[in-house]
Amino acid sequence: MSPTLAGILFIASLLLALALCYKPLGDYMYRVYASTRHNVVERWIYRLLGVQPDGEQRWGVYARSVLAFSVLSILFLYGLQRLQNHLFLSLGMKPVEPALAWNTAVSFVTNTNWQAYSGESAMGHVVQTAGLAVQNFVSAAVGMAVAIALVRGFARKKADTLGNFWVDLVRGTLRILLPIAFVAALVLVAGGAIQTFADHSTWTTLTGGEQTFTPAAAASQEAIKDLGTNGGGIFNVNSAHPFENPTSWTNWLTIFLLLVIATCLPRTFGRMVGDNRQGYAIVSVMAIIAIISIGVTNWAELSAGGTVPQAIGQAMEGRDVRFGVSNSGMFATATTLTSTGSVDSFHDSYTAIGGGMLIFNMLLGEVAPGGVGAGLYGILILAVITVFVAGLMVGRTPEYLGKKIGAREIKLASLYFLATPMLVLIGTAVAMATETGRSAMLNSGPHGLSEILYAYTSASNNNGSAFAGVSVNTPFHNTTLGLCMAFGRFLPIVLALALAGSLAQQAPVPASAGTLPTYRPQFVGMVVGVTIILVALTFLPALALGPLAEGLR
Repeated sequence: MSPTLAGILFIASLLLALALCYKPLGDYMYRVYASTRHNVVERWIYRLLGVQPDGEQRWGVYARSVLAFSVLSILFLYGLQRLQNHLFLSLGMKPVEPALAWNTAVSFVTNTNWQAYSGESAMGHVVQTAGLAVQNFVSAAVGMAVAIALVRGFARKKADTLGNFWVDLVRGTLRILLPIAFVAALVLVAGGAIQTFADHSTWTTLTGGEQTFTPAAAASQEAIKDLGTNGGGIFNVNSAHPFENPTSWTNWLTIFLLLVIATCLPRTFGRMVGDNRQGYAIVSVMAIIAIISIGVTNWAELSAGGTVPQAIGQAMEGRDVRFGVSNSGMFATATTLTSTGSVDSFHDSYTAIGGGMLIFNMLLGEVAPGGVGAGLYGILILAVITVFVAGLMVGRTPEYLGKKIGAREIKLASLYFLATPMLVLIGTAVAMATETGRSAMLNSGPHGLSEILYAYTSASNNNGSAFAGVSVNTPFHNTTLGLCMAFGRFLPIVLALALAGSLAQQAPVPASAGTLPTYRPQFVGMVVGVTIILVALTFLPALALGPLAEGLR
């Protein structure tokens, strides 16, 4: 079987598996968030938190709850890192340096999981499990809660509330993320992933060499981080490490886990607004953008320029021979289209066009299918912008799902869209304009700019993957990237919740002959076009100076 055919079958089987999960998992998540019953464990958690689970919150209270929970999580995780030498199972690790501790705390709480350090040589067991792994779940559950709150804004009529953040957080964690991660961990263990708290002597025996640290529970960590939640791993090389990702089929499972929840959330959206066609329209937008990205990335990597790549028919530098070029390209596309950041190959080794496509995936706002929850609320806001543009074309007040998109709504949607580009471009500009920022670059010219652009794009869009080739573990980059991660997460969340509150208060507008049907192929094509055009217009100068300039040389 040729590598090209094997790659096509690999991708086709993934798409088929996701399609088969779309309805059952989407319907299950709808029942989770629509249920009025609380199980025993949930009631115990609510009592511990002092929360009244049946009391609903206005959008401002919901937003303050998100921010309060996140700030406390950052402080707790920062403290764990700074005090880890005093914790049991610290494995002799020193306290994490303040700037790196700040960066890591913000990174995991914002569901970015950007790592400026080698996981196996910086963090002890307690920090890894009680700190980082916990955030792998709850930070993803926060994104899902915000998405559900926005959907309630579309679904509710003349309402002041959007649900209860604490209920949505707990249910997303206990009823969705934990069960899937538990099953996936068992499958990964069966596939050869390591699941152990082995001591130093065991690690030395296994590797045949001297090591200072034995990572804990690789299979569980791999399952957790691959639920589209993050890219943080206990090994420096992440999913390229055979202890985390042993075989080609575990690689397939990893990619599936990156995509499955975000892909199925549009079904939940359709059920909640009472029209499954709306869910199919949104998932179609996601699928079209994803297929275009997969095609461009694989074309660029399989037809790589240069004497040696052309002689062998593909570029293998930075790829694991277990996976090859096509499967690695699929992983890279999936991880940059979602807020994941997990990698099984080095993106810095990709061709100029292939690497540029990975940057563009993140610049899209990671909406195809995007992060867990974040992808859904991101694409819905792009849909709002699309109906506004369509309304201007025909001279009508735009409507989406029976809700008018007036001045307040479009201002909030526009600010949402502009928030991350502002952070990406300002962060990149500051890094390139200062000697401190440029000194971290290991390459010059367009490729060096691409590395910096990738770093600030990954941080601002809460992705977490790295282009490599740049030394980001410096006080300057730890601080600035941490700020980009924080503002890139919480500014859009507050704006999305404000939009949800505005929509929920409206009375439904009856459909008329001039209403744009938002479930037909015409609307799907418009959302795809608006998404790509807006991003291209915003970032073309930066891309032209980086990956495009390198690719045209």
